[in-house]
Amino acid sequence: MDDTARLQAMTQGLFPELIGVRFVDATAERVVAELDVRDEHCTVPGVMHGGAIMAFADTLGGAATALNLSAGGGTTTIESKTNFFASARPGETLRGTCTPLHRGRRTMVWQTRVTAADGKLLALVTQTQLVVEPPAADSR
Repeated sequence: MDDTARLQAMTQGLFPELIGVRFVDATAERVVAELDVRDEHCTVPGVMHGGAIMAFADTLGGAATALNLSAGGGTTTIESKTNFFASARPGETLRGTCTPLHRGRRTMVWQTRVTAADGKLLALVTQTQLVVEPPAADSR
């Protein structure tokens, strides 16, 4: 199973599936996904909630980190910053492209560009993921 299919399978029945995240392309260097804006994503009629955009981007950063972990490792977001540039509306398809700024042993920093179908930049998200090491084998 390739990384794109693996990420989609990993999120089945979880929050990313609930909000409609579709992974389009995934490697250790870049994760791309799409999200169709629905009325349920809106804060007022016709305008997507900023938190929904942030949740979309956070999903990509966590997924990108997961693709870079050693076997048994985990991750959690420890910091996230979002700049919003334009709004999204129901019926639009958003595209998120997540690339690394730093991939270290203890933390990874990712930047996700969230764009509209026409390429217009809607938001830029920078997040830091903590790398959680796998539990040590019991040496008794």
